[in-house]
Amino acid sequence: MKKSELIAAIAAKGGYSKKDAEKALEAVTSAITDALVSGEKVSVVGFGSFEVRSRAAKESINPATKQPIHVPAKKVPAFKAGKALKEAVDK
Repeated sequence: MKKSELIAAIAAKGGYSKKDAEKALEAVTSAITDALVSGEKVSVVGFGSFEVRSRAAKESINPATKQPIHVPAKKVPAFKAGKALKEAVDK
């Protein structure tokens, strides 16, 4: 499902215009992004939780040249599905 399809689904299920559904989706994604940037965890009961995880620096190999390269440490966003979402998908 692409963003435009998600907006259409939100509009249809909620009885909103596509413009209002797009504003709502933008507000949700912006709020989640802002919380993650500030280091907070975002939990939506029954759906899942978003958090920031740290990846350690490591040495790797460039597959094209076979030369070792250093991959620096970084923070990455992560999502863990909630029980209700897992059960809904498993049906």
